[in-house]
Amino acid sequence: MASKSVEIEIKLAVRDAGAVRRGLRRSGFRPAGREHERDTVLDTPGLALRHAGSLLRLRRHGRRWTLTYKGPAATDTRYKTRPEFETLVADGNRLLEIFANLGYRPMFMYEKRRANYRPARGRGVASLDVTPIGTYLELEGPRSWIDRTARALGFHPQDYITESYGALYFEYCRERGIKPANMVFKASEG
Repeated sequence: MASKSVEIEIKLAVRDAGAVRRGLRRSGFRPAGREHERDTVLDTPGLALRHAGSLLRLRRHGRRWTLTYKGPAATDTRYKTRPEFETLVADGNRLLEIFANLGYRPMFMYEKRRANYRPARGRGVASLDVTPIGTYLELEGPRSWIDRTARALGFHPQDYITESYGALYFEYCRERGIKPANMVFKASEG
């Protein structure tokens, strides 16, 4: 399975996950799976992909692996919009070895416990992500769907976050005077 698309998404900082779950159900969303995800961002030692505004990510979710390439984001101040190519991978560990031989190394890892929700109608997905730095709701779909869904849940455009989890993590560390490493759960939290 491979896919190419344009990803349009936002994140919203969540203070009360229970209220968001109830709001999603009231808005006609149904649970569409839960999983623990561990993402490994790959790049060259000189950060060629990062400097180009691109991302190469290997995700392990359950027993599955997915490789994703995201191109540079479009100039869009309200939404994060960028090309995305994704494919399932049979053996993620072997793929990491291949990438290492091509000069790509793991540069950053991050984890989240994700609960996906699908609307009864329309194209889009709402993902409630519990991360080591807080809880976020990610809305991915057409712009009008994102706006309607956010509004139905009590959020406003000024609440929209377009930064990546990596950027949010580094800002979190900077604000707290913590030396950044990887955004992963402590063994007792995982």
